[in-house]
Amino acid sequence: MAPKRARSTSAGNELSEIAKRPRIASFAPRKVATAQNAAAVDADQPMDKLLEAVKNQSKKVKSGNAVVYWMRMADLRISDNHALSLASAQAKKEEIPLIVLFVISPQDYKAHDRGPRRIDFTLRNLAIIRNSLAKLNIPLYTSTHNVRKTLPAAVLSLMQDWKCTNIYGNIEYEVDELRRDMEVCSLAKSKGVRAHFVHNKCIIEPGVVTTKENKAYSVYSPYQRKWISVLNDNQDQYLTEYPDPHPNVDGVREDTEFSRLFECEVPEFVPGFEMEDDDKQTMATVWPAGEEVALQILGLFLHTKSRTSQMGAANPVAEGAESSDKASRIMKYGQDRDNADRDTTSRLSPYLSAGVISIRECVRATLKLQKSKKVDGSRDTGVGRWIQELAWRDFYTGILAFFPRVSMGRPYLEKFAAVEWEAHQEAGAGGGDVGKGYNDDDPDPVGQREDAEVLRRWKEGMTGVPVVDAAMRCIRQMGWVHNRFRMITAMYLTKDLMIDWRVGERYFMENLIDGDLASNNGGWQWSASTGVDPCPYFRIFNPYSQSIKVDPTGDFIREFVPELSKLRGPDLHNPSASVASKLGYPHPIISHEEGRQRALERFKNAGAASK
Repeated sequence: MAPKRARSTSAGNELSEIAKRPRIASFAPRKVATAQNAAAVDADQPMDKLLEAVKNQSKKVKSGNAVVYWMRMADLRISDNHALSLASAQAKKEEIPLIVLFVISPQDYKAHDRGPRRIDFTLRNLAIIRNSLAKLNIPLYTSTHNVRKTLPAAVLSLMQDWKCTNIYGNIEYEVDELRRDMEVCSLAKSKGVRAHFVHNKCIIEPGVVTTKENKAYSVYSPYQRKWISVLNDNQDQYLTEYPDPHPNVDGVREDTEFSRLFECEVPEFVPGFEMEDDDKQTMATVWPAGEEVALQILGLFLHTKSRTSQMGAANPVAEGAESSDKASRIMKYGQDRDNADRDTTSRLSPYLSAGVISIRECVRATLKLQKSKKVDGSRDTGVGRWIQELAWRDFYTGILAFFPRVSMGRPYLEKFAAVEWEAHQEAGAGGGDVGKGYNDDDPDPVGQREDAEVLRRWKEGMTGVPVVDAAMRCIRQMGWVHNRFRMITAMYLTKDLMIDWRVGERYFMENLIDGDLASNNGGWQWSASTGVDPCPYFRIFNPYSQSIKVDPTGDFIREFVPELSKLRGPDLHNPSASVASKLGYPHPIISHEEGRQRALERFKNAGAASK
C-alpha cells in the first residue's frame, strides 16, 4: 500500500539549521544549583512527572500520515531498541511510513559538557544508521536546533508539518531531558499528538529494584543482590530482544514530501565542536562506529585472550587475538580486570554509553557463553564480576532518576557541600574567589575560565606522580582510560590536590568518548566521598601503592610517560627527585602525606560544621 501523502513541509526551513553556526558562545547555563533549588527538584521528581504525563496522554488520536521515532544520543542503534520497535509496529499496523528523527542540539551539548569526541562518535554512528535505515526505506532526518528552550515546540512543529500524530522516544534520565520530554507531552496533548516515552537504557529500569520501604537504594551491595534476583525471576521481561523495525513500503520514496527526507545528510561535524584532524583520525581508529563493530568487540571479550598489543590506542577489533572460551578476557575478568598492561576489560563503554549496543544483548551473550538459564551475578567468576559492573550502570542511572540533585551539580551528601576546595583558576580571571565558596549569582561557579597551574598540570599529565600522569595522558591520546585509573586520578585531584570534584567531572565529560552523566558523576562523587555508597573520606588512595597494583610490569606508565621509559622497579612508580630531574620529569606538586592530612582536616571540619 502506498503511504498517505503529507502536506508540504516547512520543516527544513524551521528546524534544520545545519549551515548556520550554533549560537552557543554566549550561552552560559548554570552548572551548580543552589541547595534550595536542588532540594525542591528532589521533592517533586521529574521522572515521576514524566511517567505521569505519558500516562495522561490522549488515548486515541486521529491516524496520521506517518509515525516518528525520535532517536537520542544514548540509543544509536537499530536492533533491540524499545521505542523504535514500538514506533515501527504502530506504523505497520496503520500502514503508514516510519520516520526516524535526530535533533542536534548544540546548547544541550554545552550544558552537559559534551566534548567534540563524543559528538563526532555520534555523527559517525548516525551516518551508518542512515544507510542501514535507507535499506529499509526508512528515512533518518537529522536536523540542528540551536535554542534548547524551544526544542520541544520545534519537534511538535515537525510533527504537524509531516501530519504525524504519534511520536516515540526512549527516556533520558537527566533533569533537563526529563523536563524537555514533559513539555513535549504537554504540547503534544494540546495539538492532537500522542507522545510515547519508554525505558530502554537499563537492564532493569529505575523504580523496580527498591527497598522494603519502596525507596531507592543508595548503597550498591543490597541493590545488586536484589537486582540479580529480580532479573533472574523476570528474564522474559528484562532480557527479551525487541523486534527490528519493519521496512517501509517502496512507495515512500515516491511520495513528494517524504522522499525529500532521504536526501538529508548527516553532517560531518557540529560547528563549535570541531576536532583536529589527527584526533579525529585517532578516534576513528581506536573507536570505530557501528553496531557490527560493537558486537565484534563483545565477541572478542567473550571468546579471546587479552593482548599486550591492545594496551593503548589500538583498533579494538584488530586481528591476532587468540581464541579461548576458558581463558577469555571475561573468564579472567575477576582476577585481571585491574591490570592495565593489556586489554583486560571489555572496552565496550563508548558503545554502551551511546547505545550502539544493547545492554540486554550483553547479558544474553553471557547466558549463551555459560550455557546457562541463570544470569551469573556472583563475585566468584569473571562473568559474575562483569555482570556486577553492568548492575553498577543501572544503579547509577537510578540515582540520577531518584536523586536529581546529583545532575544539578550538587553533592549527594549535602554535608560535604561546605568542603573548602583549593582555588583552581588563575587569580583575576573573573568570577570571584573560586574554591572558597560559591557565588549564587555566578552562572558557572565551578568555573570555565583559565586554569591555575596545579589544575593544568593534572590535565596535562605533569603532576609528578607517574600513574596519574600516565592515566591523564592516555585520556588525552585515546579519549578513554581504564576505570581503575579514573578512580586513582579522581581521588588524586579531589584529595591530594583538594580541587572540586565537579572540575574533574567536567573535564572527563569533555574528553572521554564514553562520557555518561550517571556513571561519570557516580564515579567522581565516589572518589570525592560526596556521593552514594562513597569511599569514606578518611580512606584515601596512595597513588604509589595503587600504581604497583594496577601496573605491576610498568608497561602502561612507560607507554604514556616516555620520560620514564628506561626505569624499572620502584623508581618507575615513585622516582626520586634526583632521578626525576635527570630525566626531565616534574617533581610532585605536593607530597601524598601532606595532601592526605589536608584532605582529612577539611572533610572532617566540613562534616562537623553541617551537624
